[in-house]
Amino acid sequence: VQLVESGGGLVQPGGSLRLSCAASGFTVSRYHMSWVRQSPGKAREGVAGIGTGGVSRVADSVKGRFTITKPWGKTIVHLQMNSLKPEDTAMYYCAASKGACYGKLGYGLGLRDFTYWGQGTQVTVS
Repeated sequence: VQLVESGGGLVQPGGSLRLSCAASGFTVSRYHMSWVRQSPGKAREGVAGIGTGGVSRVADSVKGRFTITKPWGKTIVHLQMNSLKPEDTAMYYCAASKGACYGKLGYGLGLRDFTYWGQGTQVTVS
């Protein structure tokens, strides 16, 4: 099983980045896919999730700025991030869960909330 994130980097405030997560080794269509971020000293925060039927949700902290997409039939998930702020600086992880992802938004997530995790990609807004 692999979840490989890409697209992170350094961007100025107000800028945009598009993260991608390439999934393999499991039946991706049967899993809900999420993006979770964590910065040093802070708890994990679920920022976006997309269900097996394609319905997506984002956390209040990123609403109107972030969008999660998963092209139909593809095993890749994107996180489009616009109007980035310094507080968006974090390591961003792609994660897969059997259970619904819509309750996995915001703080308080544990490693066991998801079945599979990627290694993460760093996003720095400065």
